[in-house]
Amino acid sequence: MTPKASAYLTSALDVMEKHSLVTADVDWPKVRRNAVARARKAQTPAETYGAIRQALRDLDDRHSTFFDPQEASQALNAPADGLMLPEGRHLAGAIGYLALPPVPSDRVAAPYVRAARSTVSALDEQGTCGWVIDMRSNSGGDMWGPLAAVGPILGDGTVGEAVYADGEKAPWAIENGTPRQYIDEWGSAPSLARPMPPVAVLTSRRTASAAEAVTIAFQGRPNTRTFGQPTAGVPTANAPYQLSDGALVILTVAREADRNGHLYNGPITPDVNVPITHGHDQVLTTATDWLGTQDGCRKAP
Repeated sequence: MTPKASAYLTSALDVMEKHSLVTADVDWPKVRRNAVARARKAQTPAETYGAIRQALRDLDDRHSTFFDPQEASQALNAPADGLMLPEGRHLAGAIGYLALPPVPSDRVAAPYVRAARSTVSALDEQGTCGWVIDMRSNSGGDMWGPLAAVGPILGDGTVGEAVYADGEKAPWAIENGTPRQYIDEWGSAPSLARPMPPVAVLTSRRTASAAEAVTIAFQGRPNTRTFGQPTAGVPTANAPYQLSDGALVILTVAREADRNGHLYNGPITPDVNVPITHGHDQVLTTATDWLGTQDGCRKAP
């Protein structure tokens, strides 16, 4: 291996060892030996990428990954043109429905947040008594845009937190319907005519990463239940670390906890496990049936 390739590989491994959530459980001398062996003939930094990817797999946190410079550039500069926006509709029984697709990053989340807030306000004006928040198609990305989208429904306060390996905690605080750190960027959300309504959150095995964080934010909220199938099982927070050539080590750095301090590890099991059926959305039906029993809501005819 050339000195340049060796220095590059070492810098990536140093980032992993310093910041990984599971660093205390990893045999780092072994991981480093194996990485060096895999890259023993590397002449350039690019020829160490395979060793870096394998080292991340060796961490066994199920969430860390690696972007080469081209992949990193595409991820960081993804255009907003193809952004999927939240969609909503009014269901029978004065129930509002809001589906939250994935959003790649907070950099492009502003139109996503605006669309969701416009939809929520329009449904709220129709006398909505309870809400379905559908996270089943959200496979992850940014968590802050979706949290801002549901902020008025979720309610203000600390709704969860990231918990790092050293015990440090970073709360998820909602203020005026918006994650606190985005107030200046996205502004306050319009308040609901009926604050703290009953909420049904729908999940599936596709509900992953940031979508699991949003699901966790609803855990412990009054008048709230989850329906569907267990989530993908990566309720952890990632952080990007840029290497000298622009590549990114996307490293799992924290576990996630709900407002009551409960830490999540693996799939999030819904309160009501509903099997998938063909030709009929039994998950949605079960959720709306429950909402129809809550104060202020009437069951669908």
